[in-house]
Amino acid sequence: MPIVESTYKPPILFKRGFVSTVYSGLVRKVTLKQERERITLSDGDFLDLDWSYSEEKTNKLIILLHGLEGNGQRPYMTAPAKLFNTNRADAVCVNFRGCSGEDNLKFSSYHSGFTCDLVEVVEHAISQKGYTDIYLKGISLGANIILKYLGERNVPNEIKAAIAVSVPCFLAGSARELHTFKNKLYHDRFLRHLVKKIELKHQRFPNQLTVSDLESIKTLTDFDNVYTAKAHGFKNANDYYSQCSSLQFLPNIKTPTLIINALNDSFLSPECYPVKEAKNNPNVYLEMPKHGGHAGFIDKKNVYYNERRALDFVSVLKNS
Repeated sequence: MPIVESTYKPPILFKRGFVSTVYSGLVRKVTLKQERERITLSDGDFLDLDWSYSEEKTNKLIILLHGLEGNGQRPYMTAPAKLFNTNRADAVCVNFRGCSGEDNLKFSSYHSGFTCDLVEVVEHAISQKGYTDIYLKGISLGANIILKYLGERNVPNEIKAAIAVSVPCFLAGSARELHTFKNKLYHDRFLRHLVKKIELKHQRFPNQLTVSDLESIKTLTDFDNVYTAKAHGFKNANDYYSQCSSLQFLPNIKTPTLIINALNDSFLSPECYPVKEAKNNPNVYLEMPKHGGHAGFIDKKNVYYNERRALDFVSVLKNS
């Protein structure tokens, strides 16, 4: 599919990627009434789902996946949920394991390629809730999960479209970028949150994670070597990045999918702009705005450009 020409033009103050990223992550506020449902997963762990509903009865649902150390109350989750609710679709914001305010039961938790929980959420939405038209939208890590999910399996017919925003589809490259000086503030913030979480894991699973393991973690790659790889069956961080990068799965995607990656996103390496893959797959649409930073597509009335594009994308498909 030809590359989509972007029409996004941010307010002047938000043309810098750093400014739009920080504002969107720390300043933006969105109010939304949600109802929490806890589902038990096939391995005995649990997942917390935060639902919001259209005022009209509907068979349409958008499933929203957050980024690294996010949750179902982040504005980039609640804002598209609210937008779709006002356009006759229900929404469910998925909290990854350990991200809903309570540690999950297993030593393992979630990672950039952890598609098995999305499989169960989709099945729950179809078999238990009765939705017939399902859309997927993910930000960053959640976007990588969606693309991998779509390309690694035959997905249910109820999945009608997907939108992946600020997606690090080549994980090794994105990891390199996060370790550069320009991203030090983000890197250190992520690392603090992650280490704090696995300190709890250490208390509950002292035989699987030692004090020396914790003390050895100085970078995000260290974290992936010490915890992510060990807890989820990878040889090391590089093996994890290799197996879970969604870039390799893009040629197999059969569901209409829109990828929006800003050219000034400091988290993304050159490989995270899959021009060749988009041109060779009629189901993959790639939009590369000049501005937007990482999930910072600020627009009018507190509805972001990527959120409007998501609604437009599924609406066009529905009417085609």
